[in-house]
Amino acid sequence: MNLKLTSFALAALAVSLNIEAQTSGTPTGDEPSSFYKPLALAAAESSGGGGSAESKNEEQGGMSKEELAKMAQNPIANLMSFPFQNNFNFGVGPNNAMQYVMNFQPVIPITLNDDWNLITRWILPTINQPSPAPGVRSAFGLGDFNPSFFISPAKPGKVIWGLGPTVTFPTATDAMLGNGKYDMGPVAVALTIQGPWVFGALVNNQWSVAGWGSRNQNNFLLQPFVNYNLPGGWYLTSSPIITADWNASHSEMWTVPVGGGIGRIIKLGGKLPVNLQLGAYYNAVSPRNGADWQLRFQLQFLLPKAILSRL
Repeated sequence: MNLKLTSFALAALAVSLNIEAQTSGTPTGDEPSSFYKPLALAAAESSGGGGSAESKNEEQGGMSKEELAKMAQNPIANLMSFPFQNNFNFGVGPNNAMQYVMNFQPVIPITLNDDWNLITRWILPTINQPSPAPGVRSAFGLGDFNPSFFISPAKPGKVIWGLGPTVTFPTATDAMLGNGKYDMGPVAVALTIQGPWVFGALVNNQWSVAGWGSRNQNNFLLQPFVNYNLPGGWYLTSSPIITADWNASHSEMWTVPVGGGIGRIIKLGGKLPVNLQLGAYYNAVSPRNGADWQLRFQLQFLLPKAILSRL
């Protein structure tokens, strides 16, 4: 089963590239599960604010694949995008279950004025959780909904940054797939673009403020990201999601993955930009029932202003 799903992700990347060529020429009961821990952010896959050189080129009639790749590597880009991020988590619990999490995480920028943008990011997970341990049932459904809001300069300098709140709503359709808590806290991101390099980090921490779940949350997230852009829209990437549960014991507190992957910008029909990415991450540190490693495949539709103006 695991081999089939892994093969599916690899095949999806190959098929997508072929399309471009053709078109362009141990919990029990209903308590929240420790096997699935909702994250405040999925991987930062989306450069510059509204005054960047890329934005000017875009308004002059379009962007190259290289420029779009950099735009797609900034989590607070002034760019509307619709990512479907597929996460295959292997080795969960004593049963070594393969957990599947598909994060739909649209990014919608809003121009406030000539100086400031509001970048909104919305994360809604769909989760398939097979039984991770003897006596623990399986679950399938929606997870907790997590929007984030970044105030970001429309004309950034060398360092692009955003700051704002992030909130988690207990929308899980099964108690195994969420925490049953309303959480909130600050989120911040900073990055820079140096030639072919795009690197930075996103950080947040959320605390429970209400809800019916039996356990209050105090969760930290740090996501460093490093991208090296190559000709033809190809790029190398690493964006591990490091988390800490401050309420857990020290041995159960941290999840620290290491790894990376490869991505490419293609244009469907020669017009619609799509960001494809495939990566693998090994959890060097993880809780007892956490996954051993993760395969991540993303399909992200990009909608620059130049394309929207033609619709």
